[in-house]
Parts: sequence; structure tokens; C-alpha cells
Amino acid sequence: MAESPRELRISRRRPAPVALPGIEPLVTTRLSDDLADRIRGLIISEDIVEGSRLPSERDLAERFGASRPTVSQALRTLSLMGLVEIRRGSGAYVVRRPETMVTASVNLMLDLDQHSVSDLMQLRFWLETVGVQEAATREPALGEGELARIRDALARLQEAAGNASAWIAADTVFHATVVRSAGNPYLAAMYEGVHTAVLSYEFKQWVDSESVPAWLRDSGPEQQLALHEPIVDSIAAQDADAARIAVVNHHRVMLEHLDAARALHDARRG
Repeated sequence: MAESPRELRISRRRPAPVALPGIEPLVTTRLSDDLADRIRGLIISEDIVEGSRLPSERDLAERFGASRPTVSQALRTLSLMGLVEIRRGSGAYVVRRPETMVTASVNLMLDLDQHSVSDLMQLRFWLETVGVQEAATREPALGEGELARIRDALARLQEAAGNASAWIAADTVFHATVVRSAGNPYLAAMYEGVHTAVLSYEFKQWVDSESVPAWLRDSGPEQQLALHEPIVDSIAAQDADAARIAVVNHHRVMLEHLDAARALHDARRG
């Protein structure tokens, strides 16, 4: 059937669509990621206070209609965010409520290729550098209560040594507390979202199978604390240059851990 004069005029004005050769099929969200997001939402909506123990894995599996391995993976994902601490033989406990966390904007970064991981890691470094320098030079200076929260976060990290799940959660809480002390909630929210995305790549094997990375399994508490104590000391001393150097040193070690994670991912794909 021939086109009408009107259809001919429209077809002449309308350009051909672009090819978009880079389109790929959508990837279905993992059940454990969806479950982690739902539990996170419940922590907010049910106003669950810090220190509360969540229902057991078996109970959560029954109530959500999921398998226990899926629940276990979801809880480990929440541990990466510093929201839940998993205590072996006792259960999962809420570490903090996530009102200020930004996760939707980085959800697309959670299944990262090597190049975007490097870019995201660099962004994390920039954000933390700004955070610690601002915290060290803030006017008015940090009060004793704020410094106490940073020191408490460091003490939690020290106490968690030897327990992978507790240490991962405590590490996230520590860095989030430090950046939050800069006094800008938007900087803190951006940092937490990016930090979580990086950890999701670095600890993917741990989330999937509870296999602890070699660097975390083999390093002692002294090595781990040596990377974090200078950050606290520099902020307390109001020394922005020392704060920047402390973050650089921590970032350098994180890059080594990320390289190890990348090598493991490549080996499993190969």
C-alpha cells in the first residue's frame, strides 16, 4: 500500500535511528542483591536501632521465600556497607541505620569491568582526601564528641581483627565516620556509595562464598591498624598535610588488594 502524501512528508523529515551497536542484553539483578536492598529498606522503615539482632538466616529465608545461601550472601553485602556485623554463632547485628547512604546512583557500578574499577577507586581516593583534609582544618575545629566517634570507630576496627566479617563492616564504618566529620552530608553520602561499590568488587568472592581474601586472612591487626591510626592522629592534630599522606598510604595498599581481586576475577573467568 502506497504511503499518503502526509506520511511521505513525515518520513522525509524524520532522520533514521542511530545503530547503537553497543547495546547488550540487560543483566538480571542477583537475588542476593535484591534481598540485601529489601533488608536495608526494612532497617529504615521499621526504625531498627543500632545493636539490634536481625532474625536468623533460617528465619529470613523462610519469610522471604529465599534459600539460606542467598540470605547469607545478602547479609555479607550489607556488611560491606557497614550496616550489619555478622557474629559467628550469634547472628547479624545492625551496626548503623543507612539514612544518608546513596546506593541507587552506584548500583550500575556493582558489576564493574577493570577500567571502571580503576576510575571508581580514584574517585574514592579523591573523596576521602577531601574529607580528611576538611576534617583536619574545619572551622570551628572538631569537638571532643566528634573526635571520640572517630576514635570509637578505630577501636571497633581493632576489636574486629581476626574476624573477616566484623573487620569489613568496621572498616566501612571507620572511613565513613572520618569523611562524615568533614561536616558535609553530601560528601559523606557520595563517599559511602563509591566506597561500597569498590568493596563490592574487591570482596565479591567473599560475598559469594565466604572465602576470605588472602591479604585479609594473612595480615595481622598491627598491619591493618598502621594504615588507619595515622588518619585519626592527623585529624586530631589538625594537620591537613599529614592527613593527605595518611590517605595516600592507605590508598596505595588498597590498590594492591584491588589488583589481587582483579587477578582472581580474571583467573575464574579464564
